[in-house]
Amino acid sequence: METSSLTLFIAATMALLVVPGPAVLYIVTRSMDQGRIAGIISVLGIATGTLFHVVAAAIGVSAILAASALAFGVIKYLGAAYLIYLGLRTLLTRTGKIPEHVQPQKLSRIYSQGVVVNLLNPKTALFFLAFLPNFADPAAGAIAPQILKLGLIFIVLSVMSDSIYALLAGTFGAWLKRQASFFRIQKYFTSGVYITLGLVTALAGATKK
Repeated sequence: METSSLTLFIAATMALLVVPGPAVLYIVTRSMDQGRIAGIISVLGIATGTLFHVVAAAIGVSAILAASALAFGVIKYLGAAYLIYLGLRTLLTRTGKIPEHVQPQKLSRIYSQGVVVNLLNPKTALFFLAFLPNFADPAAGAIAPQILKLGLIFIVLSVMSDSIYALLAGTFGAWLKRQASFFRIQKYFTSGVYITLGLVTALAGATKK
């Protein structure tokens, strides 16, 4: 992958990771109720679930490209449309959701729940099928290894980002529970990131041969 493409991928990934999605809310909830260690364990569980989606995306996108180069291009534009859709839907959400109290669990249980939370989330699967192909280049060789490498980079960055959420929530959990406005205003930032990346993806796809 060219340095410019890799840089763009990392920048886009970081922009997406700072958006509090369902996985982040799960991590924050665990951290607020059971402390920082429980939060870090939940981060590892979420990352494990993400790995399954990365592998599935690599296999699926490779199969699509092998069947039709046109289909691969369609996937890219559908990815852009999906990101914009997520942004608009988030913007239209009435309020953010404050994480509810959860029952304390053993660390092994927290880890397995994190895996299940991400593994059984169809939105995660759709996201990787939509997002990762935009940074793969058929002219550079086999698609599957490229998707896997990009996915591993995404996972490493997500562990770093999610761990920050876990540590902050575990440290300032009591204060965060009183800040309902934090969970309300985050939707505007979230929607802006999704819509911007969707537009960038569509424009980038239009200029590629």
